[in-house]
Amino acid sequence: MDTVLDAKIPEGPLADKWDNHRFSMKLVNPANKRKYRVIVVGTGLAGASAAATMGELGYHVDVFTYHDSPRRAHSIAAQGGINAAKNYQGDGDSIFRLFYDTIKGGDYRSREANVYRLAQVSNEIIDQAAAQGVPFAREYGGTLDNRSFGGAQVSRTFYARGQTGQQLLIGAYSALMRQVAAGSVTMHTRSEMLEVVKKDGRAVGIVTRDLATGEVEAHSAHAVVLATGGYSNVYYLSTNAMYCNATAAWRAHREGAYFANPSYTQIHPTCIPSSDEFQSKLTLMSESLRNDGRIWVPKNPDENRPAGDIPAEDRDYFLERKYPAFGNLVPRDVASRNAKTVVDEGRGVGDLKNGVYLDFSDSIDRLGADTIEERYGNLFEMYERITDENPYKEPMRIFPAPHYTMGGLWVDYNLQTTVPGLFAIGEANFSDHGANRLGASALMQGLADGYFVLPYTIGDYLADWLNTEPVGTDDESFSAALGAVSDRTEMWLSKNGTRTVDWFHRELGKIVWDHCGMERSAEGLEKALSEIPALREEFYADVRVPGSGDTINSSLEKAGRVADFFELAELMCRDALDRNESCGGHFRVESQTEEGEALRDDENYTHVSAYEWGDSGPTLHKEELEFENVTLTQRSYK
Repeated sequence: MDTVLDAKIPEGPLADKWDNHRFSMKLVNPANKRKYRVIVVGTGLAGASAAATMGELGYHVDVFTYHDSPRRAHSIAAQGGINAAKNYQGDGDSIFRLFYDTIKGGDYRSREANVYRLAQVSNEIIDQAAAQGVPFAREYGGTLDNRSFGGAQVSRTFYARGQTGQQLLIGAYSALMRQVAAGSVTMHTRSEMLEVVKKDGRAVGIVTRDLATGEVEAHSAHAVVLATGGYSNVYYLSTNAMYCNATAAWRAHREGAYFANPSYTQIHPTCIPSSDEFQSKLTLMSESLRNDGRIWVPKNPDENRPAGDIPAEDRDYFLERKYPAFGNLVPRDVASRNAKTVVDEGRGVGDLKNGVYLDFSDSIDRLGADTIEERYGNLFEMYERITDENPYKEPMRIFPAPHYTMGGLWVDYNLQTTVPGLFAIGEANFSDHGANRLGASALMQGLADGYFVLPYTIGDYLADWLNTEPVGTDDESFSAALGAVSDRTEMWLSKNGTRTVDWFHRELGKIVWDHCGMERSAEGLEKALSEIPALREEFYADVRVPGSGDTINSSLEKAGRVADFFELAELMCRDALDRNESCGGHFRVESQTEEGEALRDDENYTHVSAYEWGDSGPTLHKEELEFENVTLTQRSYK
């Protein structure tokens, strides 16, 4: 057991840990909460819900977003739904089953205590959202509806058509803006966090840059919360918005926050395939479509008939064939690898042969087009706008793409990083999903952390700082951070090379996708670890950053973000090389079963890999995972 990493997991039975922990933590009484300042960076579901809840509790909260409105946070892009163990369908669901499905879906590489707490508070999230007016789909009688998602054999996913993330964010945004109006929360828009400030080893504030004016400012608080999302844009082509980046988390890492499991990245199986190499992003089609769509490819690699003319006997419904128990609803990592396999065999569809079919013809015949439109109409419309193909009449074409990142800043049970006073919530931390996130669990974790976990646990830290003022922004620690940001800005603006930032980002993404994407091998990872430093050296020598620093300058913004992606990409590959096993989304070709499934090595790798920053290279620390309530077995969805 690494003595540096104390997960602070409570004692006692699994079902009692969270309740016992809440009772044993130090509290801050309502009057004293007004004496504290808390910074929240990020206004997606995790950040908006945390800021709103802490503002309601009485804390003075400063919340930062690089958008012009919190409603532009990437959480709006989540489509299919949010999981909870309500068991409204009466099909055998329970808190323990949600816990078990999440542990198994993550290939037994996550903490039992954190995952069980997530399952416990999931039901409270639905009550909270429904009370806010989130328009969840309902049955004819008025009760909330549920649908199935990958990795589960029960219906536990609550949804608002294909706009669940947007509707949940509107709810959190409404709660947030109520606190802004009440004066307990101060909103800072178009502000990008570029440094975490530490004094005496603890986080005391941040440094930001105004994206419109270029003004660099220091902000002080008793605690800092990062809710800044994941890092899939390291691949350049991903389902993330182009603005998404890893700079806030990476700056925290460089200041001492350990980065955990960076190689755990999720490739989502249902995305619109790329049409050429100059695309700047990929579009996600909700996993919920796998409820009624059947995935297949032609059996014959030379098939050239239109999809509708290919008879059933000439189609390979490969997921249904290989996984009869789960069929098209296997977890994302399994569905993605199998889609890649059939495309690699030459049976891909579309002009570039780079996709598989997602076919709704059977469901339309069985349920009627009106029912399918009611469930997925906005998704079908989006697909047709992008591809000029009507999915009511011909199958969608899909292929896996980088989507979610299970790795992130290491946090303990209280969601605190290895830097005291610095917390990470939502996708920015590593805590709940292990090596593979189940569909509809991202929204669940973000809102669980923001509404129901952090507001309790942050008080345990703050209680020790009662009646102390935040460190002044005139302190030397802030002056040093301000100087570092200004120096980096001047350095980037002095770059007058021949290549754009986007060119280098695209080239980096190709390396990471080829060698640290759906499949990883020792040979490929070692190649990446030689190519990434060489490309980074070229980046610093030949990148061009036009414009000035006192106005909107997207090239300047991107330069800093891509520089951080270079360092993160190298750590991803180092971690993937070190973890000589397959688990979930981390698939080493040297470690697979005879049937091509991920083969874990529980004897040597049942741990969290947490990396400490060092100028001469990262230091690996291990948090050993203990499983007292589930038995580690080879995952099977057959």
